[in-house]
Amino acid sequence: MPGDEQFLQQAIDLALANVRDAGGRPFGAVVVKDGEVIATGVNEIGATGDPTAHAELSAIRRAAQVLGSPRLDGCIVYASGQPCPMCLSAMYLTGVSAVRFAYSNADGEPFGLSTASIYDEMAKPLEQQTLDVRHQPAGPAQESPYAVWKARQS
Repeated sequence: MPGDEQFLQQAIDLALANVRDAGGRPFGAVVVKDGEVIATGVNEIGATGDPTAHAELSAIRRAAQVLGSPRLDGCIVYASGQPCPMCLSAMYLTGVSAVRFAYSNADGEPFGLSTASIYDEMAKPLEQQTLDVRHQPAGPAQESPYAVWKARQS
């Protein structure tokens, strides 16, 4: 049965092919469940113009379709590069069990491919971040979409 090294190599191979064959960014990802590859993805930002079309998110979207569920419990994501905060958040939100990556932010830094500064920024309290993020509560007369959603779940 293939192990971490083989799945990581597949993610790296996807990244290399994305650069060489599609002129894309150097990122590939593989989603594995029970030792089997269920989905792959490459960075498709250049091809689609979608800034969220990261390799990991593309692979996660495909894995959810294959599984017929937004939950990826029991899945491992293998990525050619260290997942950015957006991709890592998606992994947490979907229940991914583990993540393995080949190249770190330090490896990507000389090429302008590090997201370490975003991790640093997001670690700050909201009021200290450079992005203007504020909580502005809805008025008391406003119906809560959360309450409506909860009521429909019963």
